[in-house]
Amino acid sequence: MSLSLITGCLWVLLATFVAFLPMRRQFPPGIALLIAAPLLLSWIAWDHGAWIFAAGLLGFMSMFRNPLIYFFRRARGEAPEVPS
Repeated sequence: MSLSLITGCLWVLLATFVAFLPMRRQFPPGIALLIAAPLLLSWIAWDHGAWIFAAGLLGFMSMFRNPLIYFFRRARGEAPEVPS
């Protein structure tokens, strides 16, 4: 197994751990994971090709669907509600 896939697995484990935190403590590590994901997916795509990248991208979008929807709505000029 390559270093990029091992790092991707560690990213998934960290994201799962962050999901278990209370909502008010999820924000800082969640943003770090959100920023690291495109870099990690690019590295995985470089090592393993487009199909593995697509699988990783679908997994990333599934895990971060609510923040991605929020940022998409903000980019369109809407004022989305933030969950409590």
